[in-house]
Amino acid sequence: MAVDVRTSIDIERPRDEVAAFAADPDNAPRWYTNIKRVTWKSARPLAVGSRIEFGAEFLGRRLDYTYEVKEWMPGERFAMATAEGPFPMRTTYTWSDAPGGGTTMELQNQGEPSGFKAVAAPFMKLAMKRENRRDLRRLKALLESR
Repeated sequence: MAVDVRTSIDIERPRDEVAAFAADPDNAPRWYTNIKRVTWKSARPLAVGSRIEFGAEFLGRRLDYTYEVKEWMPGERFAMATAEGPFPMRTTYTWSDAPGGGTTMELQNQGEPSGFKAVAAPFMKLAMKRENRRDLRRLKALLESR
């Protein structure tokens, strides 16, 4: 069973500011509740092909996984993928102008669990959606308090 989780939020800040902050891996522990550590595995600055290791906790487990940047269009789209962690995953951020001003940010996680993890996919999908909503609310509060 494929997992495709999409969440979005409107943030009352300019799109370039939201995108620059959210796409900077060093900021991930500030707004992702589960991410505890970030280690660059390639040279900065961020570019397609950059590799970043994240240390996280999810569903009571410690996870270390390395993402590779697949797309980077500043202010528009950022995508990275990993074959590590609970199952192969692609994470994509997109930013657009919100109808009332500010920015709409969408966070999408896609993956294809196999074996036993496929059986747990519906549970994982619900947990991911809950966590993503919480993380986006945290990002919104952080950026709007600036």
